[in-house]
Amino acid sequence: MTTLIIIIFVLGYLAIIFEHQIHLDKAAAALITGVLCWTLLIFEFDHDTVHDDLYHHFAEISSILFFLVGAMVIVELIDLNHGFRLILSRIKTRGKRKIFVILTAVSFVFSAMFDNLTTAIIMASILNKILEDKKDRWLFAGMVIIAANAGGAWSPIGDVTTTMLWVGGQITTLALIKSIIIPSIVCALIPMFILAPGINGNITTPERPRLSPAELTDSRTILFSGIALLLFVPIFKTLTGLPPFMGMFLSLGILWAITATLDQKNRNKDNEIHEDWSIFKALEKIDMPSILFFAGILLAVGAMQVAGILDTLSTVLETHLKDQNLIVGVIGMASSIFDNVPLVAALQAMYDYPVDSSFWHFLAYCAGTGGSLLIIGSAAGVALMGIEKINFFWYLKRISWVALIGYLAGCGVYLLLN
Repeated sequence: MTTLIIIIFVLGYLAIIFEHQIHLDKAAAALITGVLCWTLLIFEFDHDTVHDDLYHHFAEISSILFFLVGAMVIVELIDLNHGFRLILSRIKTRGKRKIFVILTAVSFVFSAMFDNLTTAIIMASILNKILEDKKDRWLFAGMVIIAANAGGAWSPIGDVTTTMLWVGGQITTLALIKSIIIPSIVCALIPMFILAPGINGNITTPERPRLSPAELTDSRTILFSGIALLLFVPIFKTLTGLPPFMGMFLSLGILWAITATLDQKNRNKDNEIHEDWSIFKALEKIDMPSILFFAGILLAVGAMQVAGILDTLSTVLETHLKDQNLIVGVIGMASSIFDNVPLVAALQAMYDYPVDSSFWHFLAYCAGTGGSLLIIGSAAGVALMGIEKINFFWYLKRISWVALIGYLAGCGVYLLLN
C-alpha cells in the first residue's frame, strides 16, 4: 500500500508539472492526489486511527489555509482602495534594474516582519501594477520567491518551519538571527546579482488614482491600517500563544470594521457607497484555485507522513549520509519537492540536540530557503504560481539554477561562520 501511495503522489506531482500539456488545472490534480492517498490509508490501517490522523492533519492544513485567505483579503482590500498605487507613485526611479533591486530588498525585509507567504501576495499585487509584460513579471516574481524565503528563514515568524522550531523550543530569537542572517542575505544577494544585469528598460509609470481629498484620506487610512494589522499578527501570536490564523482573523475583522465605518461615512455624505472598494469585492477577488491546490498538496504530504514514508526517508538519509550537515543540506533541497513542514517535524522527533545548537540553526536556514529551488517548493512559490500563472518549467529553466547557487552559497557561508 505504501508503494501505491508513492506512485499516486508521483503521478499527481507529474500532473501538476504538466498541467498545461494535459489541460488539467493543478488544483484539480492536487485534490485528486490528496484524497486518493488518504483513501488508500483507510484500507490499510484502522479506520478510527486514520480518521484521527486525518482530522489532526486537516486542523493544521486549515490553519494555514485560513491564514492565507485572511492575508489575501487584507491585501486585496488595500489594493482595491488604491493603497499600493499610492506607494508606487512615491517611487521616482523608473529603471527596471533599480526597481528589481528595490523589490528584492523589500521582499527580504517584509518576509521577516510578516512571513514569506503574505509578502509574496503583497509583492504580486505590486508587480501587477508596474510590469505589463508577463515574462518580466515572472522574472521579478522568481526573485521575490527567493528573497522572501531567504528573509523568512532568519525570523521566527518569517517561515512556518522556523516558527515550528521556535515554538518547539529548539531555537531562540536572538541566537537564530545572529547565526543565519548573513547566510540568508547571501542566499538572496547572489541570485539578484546574477539576474540583474539582464534586466533593462523602464517600468510603466503607475497611474495616479484620481481621488477626491476625502477618498484619498480613506485610501491612506486603509493602507496604513492594513499594514499595521498585518504586522500585528505575529505580535498577537507572541502575546497569546494562539495560532497565527487567529491573529489574521482578528486583523481582518478590525479592517472590515474600519472599511464599514468609512463606507457609512461616505453614504451619509452623498448616499452612495463604493461597492468596488468593499470587503465583499475583496472576497470575490481572492484566488480560490491556489488555496485548493495548497490544500490538496498538504493532504497528500500528510498521508505520506502517516504512512511513515517521510520517516523512512529521514532514516535512510541518516544511515547513508552520516554527516549531519550534509543531511540537513539534503533535507533543505528535498523541501523543494516535499513540503518542508513534515520533513522538519520528522527531524524534530528524531534528534534531541540542545537549544540553539548549530544543527537546529542550519536546519532553519536550509528548510526555509531550499524551497526556492522549485516553484512548488514553498508557500511563496505556490502563491505566486497561482496568482501569476507561472509555468513550472519556465521557473525550472530561468530561476531554479540561480536559486540553487544562492542556496549553496548560503550553506557555505553558514558552515564557515559556524
